Amino acid sequence: MVELIATTAFGLESVVKQEVKDLGYTITEVEDGRVHFQGDAGAIARANLWLRCADRVLLTVGTFKAVTFDELFEKTRVLPWEAYIPKDGAFPAAKISSVKSQLFSKSDGQRIVKKAVAVRLGQAYGLEKLPETGDAYPIFIKLLKDKVTLAINTSGEGLNKRGYRAHGNGAPLKETMAAALVKLSRWRPDRFFLDPLCGSGTIVIEAAMIGRRQAPGMHRHFDAEAWPIVGQTAWDQAREEAEDVLSRSPKFRVLGSDIDPAALKQARINAKFAGVTDFTAFQKLPVEQVRTHRRYGVIVTNPPYGVRLSDKADVAKLTREMGQVFRAMPDWSYFILSGYEDFERDFGQKATKNRKLYNSMIKTYFYQYYGPLPPRKGRRAAVAGERETTNEK
Repeated sequence: MVELIATTAFGLESVVKQEVKDLGYTITEVEDGRVHFQGDAGAIARANLWLRCADRVLLTVGTFKAVTFDELFEKTRVLPWEAYIPKDGAFPAAKISSVKSQLFSKSDGQRIVKKAVAVRLGQAYGLEKLPETGDAYPIFIKLLKDKVTLAINTSGEGLNKRGYRAHGNGAPLKETMAAALVKLSRWRPDRFFLDPLCGSGTIVIEAAMIGRRQAPGMHRHFDAEAWPIVGQTAWDQAREEAEDVLSRSPKFRVLGSDIDPAALKQARINAKFAGVTDFTAFQKLPVEQVRTHRRYGVIVTNPPYGVRLSDKADVAKLTREMGQVFRAMPDWSYFILSGYEDFERDFGQKATKNRKLYNSMIKTYFYQYYGPLPPRKGRRAAVAGERETTNEK
């Protein structure tokens, strides 16, 4: 068994916890920004392929208390690094965080951990100097209230790097956050789905991937694919599993609209790269013109809110327009991520509930407006070929 950590944006811990449980692994601890769990070596492959809302998967090497740099060195040195890092492995101290700890100098912490690991590996392999010419084993260091956690990054680039977003708009939403918004909406493919401010299409694409049970990591590489402790067989089995559960029949269609033709062009290209073209449709349409006779649909959107795009007057106007348009669809549910402080006032309706989320370090709220569920007998898939315009007369 190995100890793993799924890191995540603050506010999404419960979403990632459920994803880990759905994969069949045992949760051992949940803390701010981290979900700890246990699994076999194959869990490294499956977690990287399947976790939609986590940022990275880390392999825990050890935890201990340290209040001096001497303690940090000695307790790092006695950990079994050779069980994970081979003779030629590269092991940069890639990332460090220190919160409410006496060891607050990040550069010193990185240097000391690097040195301690080098001493341990040098002794284990009988080498005075380690070549570090092989595959990467980046070390993550976390110090919280003098507790040190040392782990190795199995993912490489963040899990938001799905491999499909060659193009993005001015302030794109991370893929992991977009997937989390869809998950929190509890949308299912038997209900209509719309993002009326879709930009380059990230929310729509993530919904399509969820709807067709497409593993988000299917089309990318992970650092741990080259690691002997995981093995090629585990990766092959994980990818075969992902292929086996993938739904290829276009029995639903998720919709996106926007007023920016360049962004819509990017959205279509991104959907093609993601392999979900048959499950998505995009059209040019101002939000104030959104109309539909469809019932019991779901809107998930991330409009501009004045932090990096637009000014406050534009954001207030857009928020009022959204409120008017969305309330004209009384049996729809709508979910809006916004950092605009007067959102509920200008939207004209208090949310059923809201959730604080950090979108790339920007504090936002996910405003959730729940409409009625469709009658059980009326639930059906939104099949391709039906009229898909969002401004039906």
